[in-house]
Amino acid sequence: MTDPRPAHGAEASPLGKSAAYRNTYAPELLFPVPRAAKRAELGLGAALPFVGEDVWNAYEVSWLDPRGKPVVAMGEFRVPAASPRLIESKSLKLYLNSFNAMRLDAMAAVEARIAQDLSAVAGAPVAVSLRALDAAPRSVATLPGTLIDDIDIDIADYTPAPQHLRADAAQPAVSETLVSHLLKSNCLVTGQPDWATLYVRYRGAPIDRAGLLRYIVSFREHNEFHEQCVERIFVDLQARCAPQALAVWARYTRRGGLDINPFRAAQPSDLPPNSGDPRQ
Repeated sequence: MTDPRPAHGAEASPLGKSAAYRNTYAPELLFPVPRAAKRAELGLGAALPFVGEDVWNAYEVSWLDPRGKPVVAMGEFRVPAASPRLIESKSLKLYLNSFNAMRLDAMAAVEARIAQDLSAVAGAPVAVSLRALDAAPRSVATLPGTLIDDIDIDIADYTPAPQHLRADAAQPAVSETLVSHLLKSNCLVTGQPDWATLYVRYRGAPIDRAGLLRYIVSFREHNEFHEQCVERIFVDLQARCAPQALAVWARYTRRGGLDINPFRAAQPSDLPPNSGDPRQ
């Protein structure tokens, strides 16, 4: 039987397949996924309606010093939203593990090597920062905003339902951040669950909070990568609510030693601090 699902660019990735871990440096393990196909589903072309980046936190980075002693570190990788390709997460995990038996002189050399490899795969410069575990660990906190999860509503839609989104143009404009811990989607390839806290920061006609919550929950059975879900949410909010300013920020829980936190904004905007969500 022919698979009815549309092609998404990750069919040949290591996701959902057995993969032997390699501890010898192997940048060829990195698997790029073109962004264009999923963006075309949203009616997006080369001129994007947003700026932003995908902020990755890596908790399992290790290599050997020149004498063979292991070094461990945490990594932060920032992939521009304008890059033509995203990086599939399992391939990144396999790639990072390929450093495990590699001898390198200093952390800066590892940073430079990872930045070079990720930038080549993404098709745009990727900022890489490594730090020792005892050096300024990230704080864990929910970012400021109004939590909407306690709204008492009935929900029947578990695939994206943008028809729930609305804003009251008859009311004065507001500037606020709305927060929900109830975003759940599924991996595009494996169908495994992905969990996130979502932040919607906007200025404009007040967005109906019950409708927004219904919309967020409607992703519960939806299959898409983290980055694609955030772009879908951004595009739907712009189309349905027409805010004067908009930023969408999702902090996904860790999987395989990595968490991914896509940020999209209508105009250049300050990225929230990369503090850990309590579930990360």
